[in-house]
Amino acid sequence: MCQHQPPCPTADAPDREAAVVRAGQWEQGWSLRCNGVVAFEDTGELLPDGSVIAPHRPTDSVLGGAA
Repeated sequence: MCQHQPPCPTADAPDREAAVVRAGQWEQGWSLRCNGVVAFEDTGELLPDGSVIAPHRPTDSVLGGAA
């Protein structure tokens, strides 16, 4: 799919989110990447083979202030 040099990571690569965005509907919260992955605003993903990657936002947060 990818015509870039160097090519974007494949859909099954661990760094698939680094692929170039080809199209997006930002108001709907999704974008289509060069590798065929549909990435959602909540960090979930739909892979070209129909597999789903659950949202994977960091759950740990550091609140301001010193202990």
